[in-house]
Amino acid sequence: MTDAEYVNIWMQPERQAYGPKPAYSRAQITEAAIRIADAEGLEAATMRRIAAEIGAGAMSLYRYVPSRDNLVELMADRVMGEIDVTGMPSGDWRADLTHYADGLRAMWLRHPWIATVQRSLPSFGPNQLLLIEGLMGVLDAFVSIDENLGLMAMLNSYIEGTVREEISSAKEFRRSGLSESEWMARSHPYIDRLVKSGKYPIFIKIVMEARQPHLSRDDQFRYGLQRVLDCIAAALPSSGRVSDGSWE
Repeated sequence: MTDAEYVNIWMQPERQAYGPKPAYSRAQITEAAIRIADAEGLEAATMRRIAAEIGAGAMSLYRYVPSRDNLVELMADRVMGEIDVTGMPSGDWRADLTHYADGLRAMWLRHPWIATVQRSLPSFGPNQLLLIEGLMGVLDAFVSIDENLGLMAMLNSYIEGTVREEISSAKEFRRSGLSESEWMARSHPYIDRLVKSGKYPIFIKIVMEARQPHLSRDDQFRYGLQRVLDCIAAALPSSGRVSDGSWE
């Protein structure tokens, strides 16, 4: 498909204004694709597999979803709808952004295939637009739109980078057949040798003094998130802001 032929999926009507009622829907196809991707990964969610899942002919589905890229756009937008931004802004920006961060991380952990989706160029589906309105509305009254974009990019980079590493680590543990504690035990002799060598003082400090590596994944995420929120707080105007993150 050339650029001249491209039409955004959200501009394409799901059904023609005339003719028989469609046997299937984009939502039905999207839900089936997500079920397959959750169980087996994004690459497994082919039109053939989706068709078998819902009892349709594979080629017939292209009348509803013209391309693979369109399918992934529909899937990504559908799972974005799981992130609850109802009631934002609430007046407490820190609580709002914490709630959003927890929701985004939970969504990624439910649908780890999202880590393989290239979303550098957003398609602005309906759920993504609702997310933008709710999330960016949290700081809209207090910073410029450019500052808002920069702060949200920083927040999203932390969330997505952290959960991407979490998903990758879980995949590696499954591949190795070891639990996290078993992997640490296996690595202990080498770590002990490095510590005793005295050659790497910062690494030794990490091993001997750092608390973060011993926290649960939830607590590690929340610890880092609070640091990011502190950086956002420092970028906000001081007038009207109180210590609990709400606004006077």
